[in-house]
Amino acid sequence: MAIPAFETIFAVPMTCESCIGDIEKPLYALSGITKVTANLKDQLVSVEGTAAPSAIVETIQSTGRDAILRGSGKSDSAAVCILESHALYVENKVRGLVRMVEVAPSMTIVDLSTRGLSPGTYHATVRENGNISEGPESTGGIWEALKAKKESKPCRGIFGTVEVGKGGVGAVFLDKPIHIWELIGRSIVVSRQQEGKFDKNDADTLVGVIARSAGVWDNDKTVCSCSGKTVWQEREEQRDRGMM
Repeated sequence: MAIPAFETIFAVPMTCESCIGDIEKPLYALSGITKVTANLKDQLVSVEGTAAPSAIVETIQSTGRDAILRGSGKSDSAAVCILESHALYVENKVRGLVRMVEVAPSMTIVDLSTRGLSPGTYHATVRENGNISEGPESTGGIWEALKAKKESKPCRGIFGTVEVGKGGVGAVFLDKPIHIWELIGRSIVVSRQQEGKFDKNDADTLVGVIARSAGVWDNDKTVCSCSGKTVWQEREEQRDRGMM
C-alpha cells in the first residue's frame, strides 16, 4: 500500500518574498513533495506530500534557515519520541528523534533519525511500557512479541534497523500497520541488539517515551506561557542539549 500524502507545518524565519522562493525551490526538488505553501506573516511553511519530516527540515536548513516542526497529520494522529542515552559519562544525552504520523487507518509512518552513535547496524523496537527509569532494562519486552509468535505473524513492535555511517548519523523512514493511540505511553529502544540484557551505560543504546504530538494547526504557540520564551529561544536551548 502506497503512503498517502500528509501535511506538515514548520516554523521558519522569513523576512521577504525572496525567502519564500529560496525555500520553495529546494523543497519541490525533494522527492515526494506535492505542495508547498508559505505564510510570511505567521512565519509558517506548510508542506504536503510523502517526504520524511526530517528530510524536509534538512532541506530547509540547507537554505541557511532553521525549521521547527509545528504539527503533522490530523489531530490526535501524531506522536514523537526523544531518544536519549542513559550512560552517565555522556554529555549530550539526546541522540535521536522519532516522529510518527498516522496517515491512514492502521497505517503510521515512522521517521527515525539519530546522530552521535558509533557506526553500525541498530535495531529499533517498541517496548511494552514507558518506564525508562533504568534505561532500556525497565521498558519490558518487545511490544506484541509473544502475540506475534503465537499467531506466526510479523511483530508490530519491531520497527526494523537503521544503518549508522562513519559520521555517526543514521535515518530510516518506514510505515507500519499501527494506530498512534496504540503507541502512546510505550517506549522505543534503539540498540545494537534487538533483545536481551541491555547495558544502560552503553552510550550507543538509546531509549525514549512515546508522547502525543501536535497535529497540523493544533500548535500555534509562539511564546511559552510558562517560561515566556519564544519558540526560537527554546530551540537554542534544545540544540545545547543535543536535540536534532
